[in-house]
Amino acid sequence: MRICIVGAGKMGAFLADSMCLLHEVAVYDVDLHRLQYVFNTRRLTTLEELREFDPELLINAVTLKYTLKTFEDVLPYISEKCMISDIASVKTDLKKFYSKCGHPYVSTHPMFGPTFANLRELSKNHAIIISEGDHLGKVFFKDFYGSLGLNLHEYTFEEHDENMAYALSVPFVSSMVFAACMKQPDAPGTTFAKHYDTARGVLSEDDYLLSEILFSPQTPEKVQNVISQMEDLLQIIKSRDSVQMKAYLEKLRDNIR
Repeated sequence: MRICIVGAGKMGAFLADSMCLLHEVAVYDVDLHRLQYVFNTRRLTTLEELREFDPELLINAVTLKYTLKTFEDVLPYISEKCMISDIASVKTDLKKFYSKCGHPYVSTHPMFGPTFANLRELSKNHAIIISEGDHLGKVFFKDFYGSLGLNLHEYTFEEHDENMAYALSVPFVSSMVFAACMKQPDAPGTTFAKHYDTARGVLSEDDYLLSEILFSPQTPEKVQNVISQMEDLLQIIKSRDSVQMKAYLEKLRDNIR
């Protein structure tokens, strides 16, 4: 299959590297310097070259802020038969876009990133495939993500964003609270060091991505739950109630068991 990946960032380069041995892959990026980091692929420097390559599948791997604009820029240069795809972590407005774009589409979300994931061992990571997409597109990505050892899930657009409000916003908020209270100790323990690395990783993400996840309509409810849990814990700490603390810790262990 002829596959064009638009966006040669970390995920775009990873996808190109993972697909290039089984498919004819081209990569396009407006930042030409990024193209020097992709190999075994055709490097496209203009949209006219995209027309010449004539992809059967186009994967939009640019940052979330530019996903819709990038689709608008590239659609005039691909055939109507070309299937289009995104890997966005927030699907807001994409369902509406796909319904009017005139192309078959498939929308997925690989639930890992080069910041934290061991890209050589992904069996503990997950990928989401949006159920409304084209059947053949879903089959392609099920095979591709399956070959990487990822655990697969199928959600609607709405179910995806509801799950992301919990799976991303709660860890993001927790890391931000940790960073907000930050005071670097002279002798940090291993637990502190792990939280510190996680917070640095989260805050290295694109500002727009962090904002869009936190601005999701479902996020305030999740954040309010975090605040309620912190208030309960604070009351136990203030009262120095060892019985309540034991019960609280057991509840936490049950939650993560």
